[in-house]
Amino acid sequence: MPSKPAKRVETFPNPQPRNDFRIHMEIPEFTCLCPMTGQPDFATLYLDYVPDRRCIELKSLKLYIWSFRNEGKFHEAVTNEILDTLAAAIRPRFMRLTAQFYVRGGIFTTVVAETRKRGWRPAAPVSLDALTNLPDVRQDARTTSRPR
Repeated sequence: MPSKPAKRVETFPNPQPRNDFRIHMEIPEFTCLCPMTGQPDFATLYLDYVPDRRCIELKSLKLYIWSFRNEGKFHEAVTNEILDTLAAAIRPRFMRLTAQFYVRGGIFTTVVAETRKRGWRPAAPVSLDALTNLPDVRQDARTTSRPR
């Protein structure tokens, strides 16, 4: 039986809720309709999030995204609606949705919407300078590891 578009987003438990880790998804086939002309708008969606207790199940995400193909929505409205729905489903520590719409009337449009859990701040990024002094982990039976 073929799949059908759906407005419900399924989730599953985060396998490592103690850790901050980023999930990145690229959705290159997003389509909705222009509410002014009825013509199709096409976009690539980039979803980045740091889960808390739940993660988004991929097939249900596909069916949810598919549900917009016959709906008239402005770029700004549809981007924020998708972000709000996904954030409500999993209550992430952080979520950003970037929607890069293809050219329409000679104009490319990119909409970026994000949300974060109150009080959550990402860990400090690892400095590349700190990585240059790490020992070489490749070992040869004749030599020992030493910093480069």
